[in-house]
Amino acid sequence: MLRLGCLFVIIGLALAKHEVYDGYGLYKVSVKTTEQVELVNYLSKALDLDVWSHAIPGHDGQVLVPKDKKPLFQNELKAAGVEFQIESDNIKDILDLEDHLLSEAAKKNNGSRLDSLPFDQIYTYHQVDTFLEMLAAAYPETVTLVNAGKSFEGRDIKYIKVSSGDFETSTRPIVFMESLLHAREWITLPATLYAIHKLVIDVTEQDLIQDIDWIILPIANPDGYVHSHGEFRLWRKNRNTNLGVGTCMGVDLNRNFDFQWSEASSNIPCLDNYHGRGPFSEPEAAAIKSVFDQYIDRIGLFLDIHSFGSMILYAYGDKTLPPNALMVHLLGVRMAESIDAVKMSWNPNYVVGNSAMVLYDASGTASDYAQFIGVPYSYTIELPGHRFGIGGFGFFVDPAFIEQAGFETWEGIKTGARFIRDSFKKSNV
Repeated sequence: MLRLGCLFVIIGLALAKHEVYDGYGLYKVSVKTTEQVELVNYLSKALDLDVWSHAIPGHDGQVLVPKDKKPLFQNELKAAGVEFQIESDNIKDILDLEDHLLSEAAKKNNGSRLDSLPFDQIYTYHQVDTFLEMLAAAYPETVTLVNAGKSFEGRDIKYIKVSSGDFETSTRPIVFMESLLHAREWITLPATLYAIHKLVIDVTEQDLIQDIDWIILPIANPDGYVHSHGEFRLWRKNRNTNLGVGTCMGVDLNRNFDFQWSEASSNIPCLDNYHGRGPFSEPEAAAIKSVFDQYIDRIGLFLDIHSFGSMILYAYGDKTLPPNALMVHLLGVRMAESIDAVKMSWNPNYVVGNSAMVLYDASGTASDYAQFIGVPYSYTIELPGHRFGIGGFGFFVDPAFIEQAGFETWEGIKTGARFIRDSFKKSNV
């Protein structure tokens, strides 16, 4: 009887985990005019809504709306003739489903070694940290583990360097890639872990480590990521509490880099795109800067992996273009074609373009900063929003899609890596 009672307590705790999101509705919004775009953006800011993807003509947006704000949001959209569809009337149901699916997948691999890396799970910060430590110990000839610094809450920000040499050969370009700058974008983690797997554990294409050095940072926002594994699954920012505004906390790390900082982001700490008190005010962004500072002469390709939307985006976030924009676009197209050739049939083909022209103006982003300081090819990759259950719930993870997400993204990464390798060779002749 006691064991049965404990079981009910466990189930009750699991169901209560996402109570903060109970009654939140997820809306798909379709706009046709600039005026409708402006209205949706205004409502999102005025009502402090969580915009998952921005609505522009030809591209539906997704907006998460608290229970008490649903009537006003719907009435304003109807009055303006903006079409919308309620994809989920209670997002907590989807959160509970995600927990269940991931828990069942973890049970199947209970007792398996982490270094075998089954790709049907989303790993915690601690598991990834342990995995990186194990890799460095098991493959010292190719893997070097580096601690780039501490997060706001004191967690290590670790990345690995992968090289068949000493990582100091000036004729080798570096591919630098990171994931989880935004904490809730869990599906981005398999992309970096899959790359590590193919470069270190299951090496089938030797040229990728013989001709190229790699820097891979799987968890760029450790505190936010840990927080998203608790009650606040949809947390986006870091966990800075020293903002001087009461209960609001956190800085959008992808608005904290020193290029056009604060020009197209928020100065309101409570909002999800708050840019911080100054460029590189956050230790996580500063840690990434330290990698650029050390290796800028050899980083040929920077990939900041996000979700969702099936896009490959490039600089700059104010609609201006870098001098080599044509080549940046062409390489983006090549990477997109490589992904599209193996993607799931129900996901759309990747869109390639300038980030502001495809989506919206943004400033202080990691990929813009990389392009500005001299990385010749810098991109934000927005992974697909998997068809989760019966809808396209972009941030949620179905275990059935995890390996596919890693595999198809790796196809694009390989194309980009080999292109910059060939370009680097030509420039060093």
